[in-house]
Amino acid sequence: TESKHHRRGGDLQTRSTELGSAVAGSPLTAVLPASTTGKKSIVLSSETRKELAKQAKATKDERRAQIDERHKYLISRLADGIGLNEQQVEEAIISDDKFQLIEQFFAPSGLKKLLFFYQDVLQQKSNASLRSEGSVNSLLQKKLFITMGSTENFTGICAFFLRSSDKVITASNASQEVNFGIFDCINGNILQGLEFFLSQIMIPALKSQQNWGAVKEGLKNSQVQDFLYSVDKFVSTLSSSRQNIEDKIQLTKVDIDIYVSNLQNPSDYITAG
Repeated sequence: TESKHHRRGGDLQTRSTELGSAVAGSPLTAVLPASTTGKKSIVLSSETRKELAKQAKATKDERRAQIDERHKYLISRLADGIGLNEQQVEEAIISDDKFQLIEQFFAPSGLKKLLFFYQDVLQQKSNASLRSEGSVNSLLQKKLFITMGSTENFTGICAFFLRSSDKVITASNASQEVNFGIFDCINGNILQGLEFFLSQIMIPALKSQQNWGAVKEGLKNSQVQDFLYSVDKFVSTLSSSRQNIEDKIQLTKVDIDIYVSNLQNPSDYITAG
């Protein structure tokens, strides 16, 4: 009984893993990746590939049916901010294995942030000529995907949604309760992206803000002035640090043969020193 249970659990785990890979958004491959033991990859049968594709389509259709005005608001902002059309964004979202994070973001007292990366990702494409050898081709391709921001390297564009309260996010309050922003770090230059975001977006927005909540007098308030001064100072320090890093010392390779070719005995070395 234990043996049967173990086999059944293993089959279920394998099926779940295969389905997760199929739904994750990357094209279906003809082979499974090689194991860490270095064994040759296992070629999937055409029946297995068809079944995985069928399950992936069913999952995406189910998710597509769940999309409401809240999702459409996120999709619209993402499309405008990143430069994709709404159909492309919707397809990326319903194909993502972290799709459930969106519902957790909408829930009362839910996730405070929802992050999307749009950047080059290593994709695996099947190749008919290499299929018999259990191999795949890999290439970099732009991909929009949901992330927690702690596992993937950030090298492109980060689109983020932030909640301003613990209220449940509804179709009627999404535009008031959810803030959207873009953090552009093309080529992985995070310091430059942060500097641009603060200096060109956040600081001008703060300085043009009229309502500061419980703080009266707006920009004339000394606490607000101190805060804006601190932010300006931080951006200035950030800019200086970035420039120092970019202007780091570069050592030039020097051909020393012309200097040592005439050194033949110890006295010559002493004289040269």
